[in-house]
Parts: sequence; C-alpha cells; structure tokens
Amino acid sequence: MTARTTAAEERRPLRIGFIGSGFIAHFHLKSLTGVRNVEVVGVYSPTPEKRAAFAASVAELDLGECTAHESLEALLADDRLDAVWILSPNHTRLETMEMIAAQVKAGRSGITAVACEKPLARTVAEARRMLALVEEAGLNHGYLENQLFSTAVVRGKEIIWRRAVPNSGRPYLARAAEEHSGPHEPWFWRGDMQGGGVLLDMMCHSVEVGRFMLTRPGAARDTLRFKSASATVATLKWAQPKYAADLKARMGGGVDYTKRPAEDFARGLLTFVDEDGQEVIVEATTSWAYVGPGLRIVIELLGPEYALEFSTLNTGLKVFMSREVTGDQGEDLVEKQNAEQGLMPVLEDEAGVYGYTDANRHMIECFRAGRTPMETFADGVAVIEMLMALYKSAEEGRVIEMADTDLTDYRPAVSRPQD
Repeated sequence: MTARTTAAEERRPLRIGFIGSGFIAHFHLKSLTGVRNVEVVGVYSPTPEKRAAFAASVAELDLGECTAHESLEALLADDRLDAVWILSPNHTRLETMEMIAAQVKAGRSGITAVACEKPLARTVAEARRMLALVEEAGLNHGYLENQLFSTAVVRGKEIIWRRAVPNSGRPYLARAAEEHSGPHEPWFWRGDMQGGGVLLDMMCHSVEVGRFMLTRPGAARDTLRFKSASATVATLKWAQPKYAADLKARMGGGVDYTKRPAEDFARGLLTFVDEDGQEVIVEATTSWAYVGPGLRIVIELLGPEYALEFSTLNTGLKVFMSREVTGDQGEDLVEKQNAEQGLMPVLEDEAGVYGYTDANRHMIECFRAGRTPMETFADGVAVIEMLMALYKSAEEGRVIEMADTDLTDYRPAVSRPQD
C-alpha cells in the first residue's frame, strides 16, 4: 500500500471520473454494473449534450452522483475524485495527460491514479511521453487492454501453463484476430487523427493478448524480448468508389477514402526470444472489411502437444429470425452487428466476454489498495513499439530487426501531414 493510500481509503469505494463520453466510455460504464467498490462521480467531454447524457446514464445505472463538468480542469478539481479514466479520442490523449500531470503537480487535483484506454498513444514518442508524465506526477497507472482480462483468455492460459506446459514444453505460437465492418466515429477513419488505420486501432489488442498468452504466469511481460516484426497492410474495401462514397456520406466530408485512405486490413508477425533463448511468435490479423454476424475475435495458443482456441462468435446462445421478422438496424445482439435476420449469435454479456468487466475490477481494486496493476502505461509503450515496427515493415517491405531500429520519430505514412 502506498503512502498516499490509507486503510480507510482502501475500504471505501473508488470515486472515478470519465474523460470522454463516446461509445467506449458507455461500454466501460455498462461494465461497471458488474464491479463492486466504485462510484462514477464526474465526466468531462467537449460536447455538452453528450456529457449530460452520460451523467444521466450513470444515474440510471445507479453508479453514483455524476457531475457533468464544463472543462477538464473542473473535473480534475472535483474533491470527490480519486482517479480518472482517459477514454477520449487518440489525438487528445497526450494533451489530456499533460493537463492531468500539471494539475496534480500544482496541487489543483487530488487524484492518485489514472487509467487509459488502448492504444496509449499514436507514436512511440507520444507513448513514452505519456509514461513519463504519469510517473512525474506520482500517479498509479493502468493500461486498459480488456482482452487480457477476458475470462476465456485468463482461464485458458491458466490451464495450458498448469497442465500442458510442464509435460511437453512452453507454447511457441499465439494467433489473434479481430475483425468487424468498421468503426463508429469519423475520427477513427482519419489517419491524421487516429494515428493509423486498422493496424493501430485493432492490432493493439491482438499483439498484446498474444504476448500475454506466451508469457510465463507470474513473469514480467518483458521477459519476452522483442526481436523482429514483419507486416502487410492493404485497403481492400473502403477505397472502392462505392464504399468510399458510402463512408463519406455516413462520416462526413472529413473522411474521404478516394483521396486519403487508411488501411482496412493488416497482418503482422512478431518474433520474441524467451528466457532460454527460444524464439516464440505472435501472428495477428485485423480487418475493417469483415462482414459477418458482428465483431469477431479469435485467439489461439499452440505448443508441442496442445492447442487452445477461442472465438467470440461461437456463442452458446443463438437466435433465428425469418424474413418475416423486420425491424430497425441495431447492435442489440452483438457489437458491429451486420444483420437482423437469419441465424444470429448472441453475446448475452459483451462487456464480460470481451474482458471489460474484469479489467475495470482489477484496475479499481489495484487503485484502491495502491498496488501496481498487471497492465500499466509501460505495457502501453511496448504495444506502440510493436505496432510502429509493423507499420515500418509494411511501408519498407522488409523485416524490421529491433536491435538495429530506433522508432522514436517514426510515424505511419497515413498519419503524416500531406503536402
């Protein structure tokens, strides 16, 4: 327990504030209905209507008395606040962390911890700055990579390492795929704002869950030394004239894939070296061009005499709707749902299946007790290093050897200013 956490504070609920009130903020909020010892007492986002609606949702879910603040400074100055969750768009996260660090160091905020949504930043330089800021401010910190906390991932890893590894050897290949039909908001589609395309947006999940599955239980994540990266990216669907026009109509004039497309498909191969000098591999595939029942996450772990497989669309619950059943489009069965008829998988608890509930439970209990979370900003930095190596490999058409590469100033081509 740190000096900043008293026994009384550890017993009472953690009072948190949300920075951001969009799709992912509401996803996190819903997950908190399955978490004890937490109250949501504040929210800030630039749009008054959205932050007011978010505060109303907090009340509806009975998760606390939430104030919708008109500025980030006002949120941070709220004396009820113990910690904040950074859930704002990628291009705002460094500026947000700079404000948090400045307010804490100046004594204008009493928070003791901060959690940040993935990815931590858009470049290695930004990610390292995020880590430096949170450490300079003396704050506990957690990186909100939900897939590491998925019950299937946690339980599957435990079984493999306990039963299979002692008999036949460590796992040597982790495969992870995440695919859907495209993001919800315009900024996701813009490389200058998001920082990339699908590789940054979704492979941040896949590379880290793969690294986690290959890491020996109880060992530090960096016991796997990052050796090399190889990648391919492409824009397969959304630059086609028909779909580019559809995207522009739905997302606005700032998203024009006839002029500035980001990749909607990415495949990456990451090689690591374990404690004994043995190579292990993470193979990741992501896409915004997958049209199926909805968001599909597939995770595999392979070793000498065993295999693990998990797919979010292989659900126990399915429903069938005939062509006579009609209704509005929605996402009430599964995230990124693409149909309302036929045989449909149903995720009865998306927040739990994807790992959000247990990720938030872990962060909240660590912050209450002053413990370092399992996943921190340092892991967020490592993820960005992996992703930038993959982008560089795809751009240059070669394997990137990490021993010979400095990624500090590297930016994906799609995120660079145009002439």
